[in-house]
Amino acid sequence: MNIAVIGTGYVGLVTGACLADLGVNVVCMDNDEEKIGKLKRGIIPIYEPGLAEIVQRNYGERLNFTSEIGEAVQHGEAIFIAVGTPSLDDYSADLQYVFSAVREIARCMEDYKVIIDKSTVPIGTGRRVREEIGKVLAERSVNINFDIVSNPEFLREGSAVMDFINPDRIVVGVDNEKSLEVMKRIYNAQLLMNIPLVVTNIETAEMIKYASNAFLAAKVSFINDIANMCELCGADVVMVAKAMGMDSRIGPKFLNAGPGFGGSCFPKDTKALIGIGRAIRYVPKIVKSTIEVNDRQKRLMFNKIKSVLGKLKNRTVTILGIAFKPETDDIRESPALYIMEQLVASGARVKAYDPQAMENTKSLHPKLEVQYCEDVYSACEDTDCIVLVTEWEEFCSLDFRKLADIVHSPILIDLRNIYEPDFVRNAGFIYQGVGRK
Repeated sequence: MNIAVIGTGYVGLVTGACLADLGVNVVCMDNDEEKIGKLKRGIIPIYEPGLAEIVQRNYGERLNFTSEIGEAVQHGEAIFIAVGTPSLDDYSADLQYVFSAVREIARCMEDYKVIIDKSTVPIGTGRRVREEIGKVLAERSVNINFDIVSNPEFLREGSAVMDFINPDRIVVGVDNEKSLEVMKRIYNAQLLMNIPLVVTNIETAEMIKYASNAFLAAKVSFINDIANMCELCGADVVMVAKAMGMDSRIGPKFLNAGPGFGGSCFPKDTKALIGIGRAIRYVPKIVKSTIEVNDRQKRLMFNKIKSVLGKLKNRTVTILGIAFKPETDDIRESPALYIMEQLVASGARVKAYDPQAMENTKSLHPKLEVQYCEDVYSACEDTDCIVLVTEWEEFCSLDFRKLADIVHSPILIDLRNIYEPDFVRNAGFIYQGVGRK
């Protein structure tokens, strides 16, 4: 098949590269000419394990890049829209990039196309996309058939390549057999592996994406609420979560207490679901509380640091991990970023180290007064407090004897509960976790 992907951000690039690796002929289009130029030179704009190798393996053969929308539309039998849908101040999703892409596609269409919404969009967007394309075609005085499909993504940053190639399920929202057959051709490799295909109408597919992310975010906020109670009553949230996760109705995933969720999906999609609810006059209270608990959790983590140190002005604090999760360089809505900003505002000297996210932080927050370090131990030298925020693998086996010799004050605030408290205390450190003594 010949496929076009509009947008070479996280979702678009992973989708295009992985489809090419599975044998599809793909043209990825982006109006950011600098980004396209870098991709053509093999420079990948995001860090995602395995992605660079896939791009390099397929570029120039089954995978190509362009900044010309007409070239992409002409190439693709089916066209994925994978552009950003950031949150607006009123929590609604900003669809300007989606509809800009839609109008450009409609202006360039010369024959039948299946237009696939991969971006996360509010329920009803598929219908609006159909109307917009029909409007542009009418302005052109042409009669071209097309179909709209909703095909939400469920890619976890850090394991997106595997999630695309071997997903838990593939969801497609269609309104006829013709477009369904196109989707089956696109995902033929996965269907041959007996990956479940969930076929719904377009609105249901759009809701599945939001409902899935909101539920996972709610699990995170729930266990953080329980963790905060555990601290006050002497219980251990790690054991609570372990026992809860053994219940097959609950499961262990997303029950790790910590500083709150971040990233490109959970914050944006929970807010968008609130925006959708307002539009239909039904605000989902559990989702609203999920957001409120998450916002509070970040503040509580900062307060934990402040309470341990007593004062922050002129104290040195080391932040280990800036990305919102390991195996990514994504700092969007990262709890670490919030904590660093609050520390700096309180007069603390902040040192930070992250294996992948420091360049993003420097670029996106150039005025943030942070000393970025080249490794864990240079970051911890002469510090008054080590705050472990992101559970990168290299942070899971720290040499506390070495750290004891270089820190100013032996304090570890473990916001991911990586370490057993007694193990750290036996090394001579003051230990604080989340939801445990």
